[in-house]
Amino acid sequence: MLGAFRASLVAHGGLLWQTPYRMSQTRKANVRKRLQAVDEVIRVLSETGVQCKALERAKELPKESEMAPRDKYSVFSRKHEGYRKSVHKVPKFTKSPVPRTSPPGF
Repeated sequence: MLGAFRASLVAHGGLLWQTPYRMSQTRKANVRKRLQAVDEVIRVLSETGVQCKALERAKELPKESEMAPRDKYSVFSRKHEGYRKSVHKVPKFTKSPVPRTSPPGF
């Protein structure tokens, strides 16, 4: 289209692809729900008697109720100021396993 109503790069940018600065309460609740679901799977598998190295490592991790908010909602990042990055700014954080422990000292 020509004229005043043509599509431009500015018109296609906008707020759609910008990530918010802070996590909303809904996103935090969804993170907690996912962590609790993983805890439930670990609990059920350990009760059924399944044995594997990954399950043994998963049993050693803290549960969602034992984790500090800092570990629930942020991950370690060498490149960011303060070495922490909000979990909603990690690409595909819902699909990748979020580490439940930080490196010593962070």
